[in-house]
Amino acid sequence: MVAQRILRAVIMGPPGSGKGTVSARIVKSFGVKHISSGDILRANIKQQTELGLLVRSCMDQGQLVPDGLMSRLILKDLKSMEHISWLLDGFPRTVSQAEALDQAYTLDTVINLNVPFQTIKERLTSRWTHISSGRVYNTDFNPPKVPGFDDVTGEPLVQRDDDKPDTVTQRLKGYETQTQPVLEYYRSKGVLKTFTGTETNKIWPHVEEFLHRRFSLESQRAA
Repeated sequence: MVAQRILRAVIMGPPGSGKGTVSARIVKSFGVKHISSGDILRANIKQQTELGLLVRSCMDQGQLVPDGLMSRLILKDLKSMEHISWLLDGFPRTVSQAEALDQAYTLDTVINLNVPFQTIKERLTSRWTHISSGRVYNTDFNPPKVPGFDDVTGEPLVQRDDDKPDTVTQRLKGYETQTQPVLEYYRSKGVLKTFTGTETNKIWPHVEEFLHRRFSLESQRAA
C-alpha cells in the first residue's frame, strides 16, 4: 500500500513573471491547493478576526504588517490543511518569515520564476484596462480592435498606475531587494529550484517535469 503523498511548495516570482498562470497550471495538473497570502489577509480583514483587526490597524497607520503577525496569520491558515498538498504564494517575503515557516513545515521545494526584468517591464507596460468590466488588453499580443478603446463598449482604455513604466521599475527593484535574501536562504537549504525564461509557455514544461519527478520521488518515499 502506498501512503498518500503530501507536497509542500512555495512559488516565487516578481509581478508580471507569469506566477499566476504557472500556479493555476500546477493546481490543475497536480491537485494541490493554491494558497495566496493576499487572499488570507483580505479574508481576515473582511471577517474582522483578531489577527485581521491587527493587520487593519497596521494598514490604517500606513505601516507594513510585522513579520511576526504575518507569520501567525499564514501559519494559522495552514494548520487547517495538515493533510493537503499546497502551493504557497506571496509568503514568505522575508528571511524571518521563511524561518517561521521552516519551524512549522518541511518544504519539498521552492519554485522561483526568473524572468528578465526587461521582459516583465515590456509585458506590464503594454497592458491597458477597461475599468468597468476589468477586461485587459496587451498591445503586443492581445491588442484591442481599435487602439485605445474597448472592443465591446467602445469606451476608452486606461493604463493602471501599477502598469506605468516608472511604477513598474520601482516595483521590480523593490521586489528584488526584498526577496533576494529569501532566495539565498532557500538556496542554502537546498530546496530552491529556479526556472529561467521569457515565455510562460516555455517555462511551464520544465516546471511540470520537475514536479512530476518530485511527486514520483515522494510516492516512493511514502511507500
